[in-house]
Amino acid sequence: MADRVGFIGLGIMGKSMARNLLRAGYPLVVHNRTAAKAEELAGEGAVAVGSPREVAEKSDVVITMLPDSPDVELVVEGPRGLLETIRRGSLVVDMSSISPVVTRRLAGRLAEKGASMVDAPVSGGDIGAAQGTLTIMAGGSAGDFERAKPIFEAMGKNIFHVGESGAGQVTKAANQVLVGITMAGIAEALVLGSRGGVSPQAILDVLGSGLAGNRIMEFKRAKYLTHVFEPGFRAELHAKDLGIALAAARESGVAMPVSALVEELFQEMKRKGWGGEDHSGLLKVIEDLSNHRIG
Repeated sequence: MADRVGFIGLGIMGKSMARNLLRAGYPLVVHNRTAAKAEELAGEGAVAVGSPREVAEKSDVVITMLPDSPDVELVVEGPRGLLETIRRGSLVVDMSSISPVVTRRLAGRLAEKGASMVDAPVSGGDIGAAQGTLTIMAGGSAGDFERAKPIFEAMGKNIFHVGESGAGQVTKAANQVLVGITMAGIAEALVLGSRGGVSPQAILDVLGSGLAGNRIMEFKRAKYLTHVFEPGFRAELHAKDLGIALAAARESGVAMPVSALVEELFQEMKRKGWGGEDHSGLLKVIEDLSNHRIG
C-alpha cells in the first residue's frame, strides 16, 4: 500500500509539488500557514488540516517545503508540531533549503521518536515545480532514500542520493553558489553589451549558443527581456541560501570570495526593496551601479 503523504508549505513551489503528488495518485494531507492555500488543494482532492501535528497524525511520510531553518524548526519542534504526534516508522522529508547543521539536529530529534528524516532540497524553480522536472538532491540513509524515491519521481526528473544526513543541504548550497555567480555574470554581460550598443536579445542568443551558454539564460530569458521580475524564486531566499553556503565554508575552511561578493549584491536587492522579486532581478543592481538600463 502506498504511503499516505503529508505536505506542509504551499508557497510558489510547494503548491505545484503537492499538486503533482495528487496527480500521481497519492492520498495527500496538506497544511499551510495561510489556510486558503491548503483549502485550494482540498478542492482538488487533498485533505486540509490546521496544524503540523495533524499532518503527522494522518501521514506516513511528511514533506516540508518552507522558506528557512527557523520555519522548519517550528514545524518540527514547535507547539502543535510534528514531534508531538509523529509515529515510529514515519519519515520526514524536508525539501526546504536550510542549514545542514539544523538538518542534522532535527534528524536526531526525530530519531528519538523512532522516525527518520531525509533532507531533499530541490533545484529547478517554479517552472520545474510546475512541470514535475525538479532536480532533487537527497541526504539520509539509503533505505530512507529508496522509500522516498517513488514520491520524488512524482515531483522531479533528476533524483540523486548524495550522502548521509545533511549532504542534500550541502549540495543545494553548492548549487546556489553556482546559480548566484552565474546570474551575476549574466547581469554584467547584459549591461556591458547594452552599453556597447548590442541588444539584450543578441547577447542572450549569441552567448547562449557557445561555451557561455547555460540554462539560466533559457529559463529567465523572458524576465531579462521584459524587465518584469515576478518571483519564481525570491532574491531574499537566494541571499539566505548564500549565507548558509558561506557559513558552511567558514566551518570547513573553504575560501569563497566570489560567493561573498554575490551575496552582498543580493543583500543590496533587499536594501532597495527588491527582495521579493525574482533572483534574476540581480540585473537591476548592476544596472544601478552602471547608471544604465538595458534595452
